Amino acid sequence: MKRKSYEIDMCSGALFPKILLFSIPLMISSILQLLFNAADMVVVGRFAGSTALAAVGANASLINLLTNLFIGFSVGANVLVARFYGAKREREISETVHSAVLLGLVCGLGLMVFGMIVAPQILVVMGTPADVLDQAVLYIRIYFAGMPVILLYNFGSSILRAVGDTQRPLYYLLAAGVINICLNLIFVIGFRLGVAGVALATVISQMVSAGLILRCMTKMEGGCRLERRKLCLKKEKVLQIIRIGLPAGLQGTVFSLSNVLIQSSVNSFGSVAMAGNTAASNIEGFIYMAMNSYHQTALSFTSQNFGAGNYKRIGKVLLECLAMVTAVGLVMGWAAYLFGNQLLGVYSSDPKVIQVGLLRLSVICTTYCLCGIMDVMVGELRGLGYAVLPMIVSLLGACGFRILWIFTIFQSYHTLLSLYISYPVSWVLTGTVHLICYFVIRKKLSRRMLERAG
Repeated sequence: MKRKSYEIDMCSGALFPKILLFSIPLMISSILQLLFNAADMVVVGRFAGSTALAAVGANASLINLLTNLFIGFSVGANVLVARFYGAKREREISETVHSAVLLGLVCGLGLMVFGMIVAPQILVVMGTPADVLDQAVLYIRIYFAGMPVILLYNFGSSILRAVGDTQRPLYYLLAAGVINICLNLIFVIGFRLGVAGVALATVISQMVSAGLILRCMTKMEGGCRLERRKLCLKKEKVLQIIRIGLPAGLQGTVFSLSNVLIQSSVNSFGSVAMAGNTAASNIEGFIYMAMNSYHQTALSFTSQNFGAGNYKRIGKVLLECLAMVTAVGLVMGWAAYLFGNQLLGVYSSDPKVIQVGLLRLSVICTTYCLCGIMDVMVGELRGLGYAVLPMIVSLLGACGFRILWIFTIFQSYHTLLSLYISYPVSWVLTGTVHLICYFVIRKKLSRRMLERAG
């Protein structure tokens, strides 16, 4: 199988430079996405008013909750394409690519209908204030109208990552992000469309990125080439995608639910604590997305080498990804804490808000590399084809443990410090169990190698 310049040979050669070449565009893409989202909030907040800003913010947790499940399916597509690519099985690659793209479109259409009809009712149940509700409903209906192209971009970019191409999705995201900001300025400032303008700008920019991804895939060679006449849902491939992707989606959904409970615990300390917690969380988001690039790196590299039967190389992939994510987590986490006053000052000039934000940064950012290590272990296990196991461990170790902590330790020591300590403790616990699971699975792989050699 001939590889193109934008593809990375994950199955041979030195790993370190290839992991860097793969992960850095992913890291930049994630950080750019956060910056573009922040720009959305700045434009709507400054030029459409606080009510419009609140309306956009009121939708964030609900959108994440409803989309995480289906975006998880793109993880399944990534694992399968990478595995077949490593094994050089062109027909299997083609069937998976066409099934994944069509599955993304079908899921997007389903989410569009559900979001436009049901999501407004959920906003009411969530207690969205009356003065914000109408604008929040308008925003979410326009946003969900674009859900098919949003999922098409996610599925398409996951397929490109599977063959080692993280550069072109970065270029497409950059183009879409610039368009998004320009349209925000035109719609919100020029046409005074408020939240409708922000939502329209998001949908149009996502259409651009999805169009660029699909155009790219139609010009590729080999099994990844997208052809309209081949679009169909191959039952076997769809079931495999769902088998791997559904646990990832469920994990993201349950994490969203647990975060709602944690947020309610923070809310009990009042508005100052809420503001400081929100500011610190936004800063942490940049570090998390940078570390998450190594989760995706471990996923793709492990999947390709597993498909190629390079079991010894899989261990090297894990070690190098763990080393890199630890370095990124330590450097960025401690930098965020040490420059916390200046960073938090961007969000608020209130000394009390900054004090609360610094408390969170001192606990979470200084230990954030533990979260990165945990996520890399999840990526490694998923790359080996184990989807349900890391989901169960993550849900029990991270979500379940934190919820238990809130109803026990936090009740006895009702402080923000007590609440924040639950994070690093849960990362250590969950990461350790993931590591044990990995060694058990590697032992099985070693036996399989001996059987094949015999």
